[in-house]
Amino acid sequence: MSPRRAVYGDGHAIVIVQLLRKASGMMKHLSGVDSAFLHLESPEMPMHIGSLNVLDLPEGYSGDFFEDTKAMLAQRLHLAEVFTRKLALMPLDISNPVWVEDEDIDLDYHVRHVSLPKPGSNRQLQQYVARLHSSLLDRSRPLWELFVIDGLKSGQVALYIKAHHAGLDGQAGVAVAKALFDLEATGRVIKPPRPRGRRHHYQLGVAELLGAAARNTAAQTMGLMRSLPLLARSVKTALVPEKNAQGKRNWSLPKGLSKGFTLFAPRTPLNVAITNQRTFAGRTVPLAEVKLIAKLLGVSLNDVVMATTAGALRTYLKENGDLPAKPLVAAVPVSLRAEDDASNNNQVSMVTMGLATDVKDPIERIRAIHAESAKTKAMMSRFKAAIPTDFPLPAAPWLMSALASLFSRSRLANVMPPLANLIISNVAGIPVQLYFAGAKVVSYYPVSIPSHSMALNVTVQSYNGRLDYGLIACRRAVPDVNDLADALLAEHRMLLELARAQAPVPPEALGTVAPAKPPARKRAKRATARA
Repeated sequence: MSPRRAVYGDGHAIVIVQLLRKASGMMKHLSGVDSAFLHLESPEMPMHIGSLNVLDLPEGYSGDFFEDTKAMLAQRLHLAEVFTRKLALMPLDISNPVWVEDEDIDLDYHVRHVSLPKPGSNRQLQQYVARLHSSLLDRSRPLWELFVIDGLKSGQVALYIKAHHAGLDGQAGVAVAKALFDLEATGRVIKPPRPRGRRHHYQLGVAELLGAAARNTAAQTMGLMRSLPLLARSVKTALVPEKNAQGKRNWSLPKGLSKGFTLFAPRTPLNVAITNQRTFAGRTVPLAEVKLIAKLLGVSLNDVVMATTAGALRTYLKENGDLPAKPLVAAVPVSLRAEDDASNNNQVSMVTMGLATDVKDPIERIRAIHAESAKTKAMMSRFKAAIPTDFPLPAAPWLMSALASLFSRSRLANVMPPLANLIISNVAGIPVQLYFAGAKVVSYYPVSIPSHSMALNVTVQSYNGRLDYGLIACRRAVPDVNDLADALLAEHRMLLELARAQAPVPPEALGTVAPAKPPARKRAKRATARA
């Protein structure tokens, strides 16, 4: 039995939960995590995620790529629920809305064409994507939009797509990409959807909606109750008993996990209330080089990503005189999704992790991050199976939205101590070459969500031998995000050079990665010896 199945167990209780959910008909309820992304949204903090792809058109192409894109999407919308479902709101917002099928999707609205002004630089492209990413999605329609962007001086075209986080997380987004993209330039044969009669689900009656809300709340409550014993066992396993001077037993975290634990992060210019203005920068490093750094230093690929970002932040903040004495802290999403689960919803939690930005030496810093990561993984292994992703939230829409609005308008993020300084997310992408409407996909930059008190989000996604960094930030908090992105590339090159110097390997072991030149001091000695 899998840990996730153990949460709910077998027998009569699981049967009752299934019957309650089936009683809601074709409506699909948002989970507790899904609805949180919906209700926490505000004009200053849109809660959609996206991606920016640069495409090489086929050689000699003379067609209309925008029209080709619409024609291809029309054949594939049924392959992923995110494209065909929309929200039906509950009366008076007494409960979470439900997903219903949209029977009249307007592709002319969802798919749009943009031409960049001359010269059509990469910087212009990323600035325009930042502007597109700042606007809210229309909740009366399926929560996605796709833009075909031409006018690039390279002759390429770009594809920017955004979808609401209430409908999918990073890993579910990869599953959606598999529906959109092909492995061959010639595409593939898509089986058309099975014809079905129109149900007019958007015009659901008040009684039907209220009944669905009651049944879903009952099912969520039963599921949560079934998960409590496993959660209690996980907490008991994680804690260790200690006796005080009076001989009474206290429970605490193991010393290896509790050492260095702090509740709040140091304040930086990143930890402010944000506006709806965005700035975006995408950067790429070879995946082979990242793997080489990890191999030579005996750390994980994710450790290299964290250390590269930490080093760039240290450089960026120090140049402006804003580097705090205490180490920065990152909020890191953790997937709770099973390996074979491609459902379009959110199965994610969040942990915090120190970035050792108080450590000057890059090698010592990455080793400190590796140790911190090991402690975090040890803790998550105890709790991961017991963390619920679906739970009842009575009156959630108006209550959570009101609290989110109050937090935003009061600018409390400017004075409250932050729990973390930024968000860093590493999404395992697609390792092979992809094509879209016959065009070759060159890059896969993720575009994510900054939030109040964490004005910077760094999301990383691997794709076909690349590691694409997407840095999205509030423009007022981080107006020079390209400087930070350049510092990230410089940090990567430094780590690669230091890793090779720490543990040199034979040239044949480097594969496609070119061997590093010896340090300047050694080259000088060798030149002197030859003379």
